[in-house]
Amino acid sequence: MEINIVLVEPEIPQNTGNIARTCAAIGAKLHLVHPLGFSISEKQVKRSGLDYWDKLDIEEHISFDRFLDKYQPEKNNMFFVTTKGKQVYSNVNYNEFDKVFLLFGKETKGLPEEILKKYINNTIRIPMKKDLRSLNLSNSVAILAYEALRQMKFDGMEEISDYFDKRNL
Repeated sequence: MEINIVLVEPEIPQNTGNIARTCAAIGAKLHLVHPLGFSISEKQVKRSGLDYWDKLDIEEHISFDRFLDKYQPEKNNMFFVTTKGKQVYSNVNYNEFDKVFLLFGKETKGLPEEILKKYINNTIRIPMKKDLRSLNLSNSVAILAYEALRQMKFDGMEEISDYFDKRNL
């Protein structure tokens, strides 16, 4: 399965850097939908992503409409992550798809309401206490990406470290 992480108009460079690092670590493609709240070359973005930028498959899109035109939610397996989601993220069987898109909105507003209404059956959420607004964006991406990987039985991921074996411990 191919995992695609889509950040729609992200605003905080450190979040995007952390997410880029997660995408590189798991082999997910990162889509950045403009306008961004920062320059992709900003020091905070690069520092958060550390030295993984050359290992990252990244695609930028001039607008959300252009992204939707190119990847067509009706033809692809897109899940819109929102606190208003119809189903819990762990109830989706991601493993049944060849390609999955996980879409996340900007930190201050989330995804556009008209998109959530249009694709209401593909909205997913992370359970949390009722009185809280939301989780940090990079944490949310990690939760969903690793759930998809868990369902794939971490195919292609290094599960066991040989660190101690090499040191005869």
